[in-house]
Amino acid sequence: LCHSNSFFTWQLVRLQLVKASSEYDPYKVLGVSRSASQAEIKKAYKHLAREWHPDKNKDPGAEDMFIKISKSYEILSNEERRANFDRYGQMDENQPFGQSQHQGFRSFHNSFYFDESFFHFPRSRDFADSKYLLHHAQYNSVVLPDSHRRPYLIKVTSEWCFACIHIEPVWRETVQELEPLGVGIGIVDLGYERRLASQLGAHRAPSIIGLVNGRVTFFHQAVVREHLRQFVEDLLPQRLVEKITDNNYLPFLSNWHVENKPSVLLFDQVPVVPLLYKLTAFAFKDYVRFGYVDQGETSSTQLLRQFNINTYAPTMLLFKENTEKPADIIQARGMKRQIMDEFVSNNKFLQVPRLVNQQLFDELCPIKQFHRRRKYCVLLITGEDQAFVPGNKAFLDFASANSKDVLRFAYVYQRQQLPLCQALFHNQATLSPQVVILERRSQAGKVLYRSVTGGWNGSEEDKHHLHEQLELLQKDPAYLSSDTTLPELNNEMAPMFLIQWMNAAYDYILQLYDDFLYSNWREMMPILSLIFSALFILFGTVIIQAFSESEADKPQKQKPKEAPKTEDEARPPKKDFVEVTELTDITYTSNLVKLRPGHINVVLVLTDSSKNALLRKFAKEVFSFSGTQTLHFSFLNADKHSHWMPSLLASTPDAAQNLGLSDDDEESSDYTGHVLALNGYKKYFCLFRPVFTGDDPSDASFSSDASLSSASRRKSRSRSRLEVHHKLDRLGLWMERLMEGTLPRLRVPAWPSLDATMNTSTES
Repeated sequence: LCHSNSFFTWQLVRLQLVKASSEYDPYKVLGVSRSASQAEIKKAYKHLAREWHPDKNKDPGAEDMFIKISKSYEILSNEERRANFDRYGQMDENQPFGQSQHQGFRSFHNSFYFDESFFHFPRSRDFADSKYLLHHAQYNSVVLPDSHRRPYLIKVTSEWCFACIHIEPVWRETVQELEPLGVGIGIVDLGYERRLASQLGAHRAPSIIGLVNGRVTFFHQAVVREHLRQFVEDLLPQRLVEKITDNNYLPFLSNWHVENKPSVLLFDQVPVVPLLYKLTAFAFKDYVRFGYVDQGETSSTQLLRQFNINTYAPTMLLFKENTEKPADIIQARGMKRQIMDEFVSNNKFLQVPRLVNQQLFDELCPIKQFHRRRKYCVLLITGEDQAFVPGNKAFLDFASANSKDVLRFAYVYQRQQLPLCQALFHNQATLSPQVVILERRSQAGKVLYRSVTGGWNGSEEDKHHLHEQLELLQKDPAYLSSDTTLPELNNEMAPMFLIQWMNAAYDYILQLYDDFLYSNWREMMPILSLIFSALFILFGTVIIQAFSESEADKPQKQKPKEAPKTEDEARPPKKDFVEVTELTDITYTSNLVKLRPGHINVVLVLTDSSKNALLRKFAKEVFSFSGTQTLHFSFLNADKHSHWMPSLLASTPDAAQNLGLSDDDEESSDYTGHVLALNGYKKYFCLFRPVFTGDDPSDASFSSDASLSSASRRKSRSRSRLEVHHKLDRLGLWMERLMEGTLPRLRVPAWPSLDATMNTSTES
């Protein structure tokens, strides 16, 4: 009955394709009724998606039909969208389907997935990943500029990528950890965003990419959460946060007049700067300087005492022009990124900053948009010499005493911003400092302004006169009687051309090194072609002439014919070996009991009769992991130490529950082919139970079906002893789970001794 219903549903959908009705109806596309349940909709969708997938169906209209099927399921699988369609006959985008085919095809990422009932493996795409999906326009308009304020971690995946499913748990945990800290997350589907993948240089899935300051860096290590976290930390520029002690905190705080930025001191008990602080410093690197104080060091005692720091909670002090008293302070036990961003955003300018570029001018003195949002900029035009310092200090005191929301105080050096001064004073040179009050009116640079008569010397009379002018301005906005067009400010902080060139060359060399190191030849081919072409043009003619003259003088010699190599000689030798140590009474202590922290010994249990076959298979399966310095490989002869495995399992209380061991298994003395990953320092182990894949795949010594009797398992074992080496067929997959840390860990109170005469356990 189910088969006939599915066939009838399929015929209805095909009729809809032939008719190509102008009115889009997702129920008709999937061939379900309006009262269909979610299970029926899902079943119909999976059946049609398999049939009309463009990679399988070569029909010219397969892609369009596949888009319709995916879009229909996207609407009907969401109760809110389905209700909107039932009521209004439209999707939530308020567009007919024909006008959004490209969007519907892209949304296939969100809706098309597999589960255990489909191909017996977990689904490859979670609906929660949809908010991270990137397309080409979004990447260039949003992500690329935003990478100058925060790093991005981008995963390149595809729908049919089994390795992508393998790393999905680690990726999800990493996203949950790094996203609250401020790291941007993105996902690129290799199948549907080929243009973006080509721009990133990603040509295979899965790939993990880091993006900082517009520069792409590939992740080449094992996909472990700690490695990904360190990868993000390495992407950030060096010296984002300076280490501050009692010896250097005064020069750090006093450098505000050179850097033209406030300074933030972070106090915490951690000796290494946390990643949260580094990410915050990277986001505000253009506005604020960051320093870190380790409260646990003796070299910071004076700092803690001077500013009365509570050592039980992280503290942030923000300093502006006054280096003896912080302008703002925040203290919290659970310092969150949102709290830190709000704290720094409210204090990212000095009390009286110097206008050093157009961006700072735009932020301090924004263009007037509404009458109630007027912003007046009180600008001091002064000099850099020592004679101007008293007047500058008096202007700072006046600004601190008259701070209002509608007033912004700033100053410029006449020598550095000469075009600005000429526009305000009509090309007349000013020998003494002047104060100008202005209001910006347009993006083109038009301003209304008025120069305060009498100049500025910093006297009490000058302060009183300026205060009167500001009072008149607030009563009558028409007080600003002059207008002019200001040029764009010079960027005083821009690096010299030589420094820019050196930085670009450094980034280019790093990219070349990364490509050479990891053999990214697809990206290296244009560069290598350019280099070899230049070398050929410069030296090719001379080299060819030299060889042609020498070959003309020498008599030609016939080369002897080489005998053809046999197939065995032509094939490169296999390096399927790894160093394996036998566990004996002598090596047992050093290889297990006193094993260094962080190191694991992978031990194979064998017998004299199965030693040669199992060792060869064991070496092949673990060879790809032998490069890891924290892994050691050994074998244990069960004929010599038959009591060791039963003693180990007997001393583990939860072994039977976690591994599904029955009483019959515990009584059995055949542990041939078992592999244990032993952590001698932390006293735990992971157990691999051999599988039997002989001529009949159904014969296995380990089955998850609890209904199998012990007699049938013993019969399966006896039939499989002829295929000894097949016991380790799945060891490679088990080793991958071991490296990921996803295997169950069985704790032991103490390691049993190898000496059969001893009943006590060996204490580490």
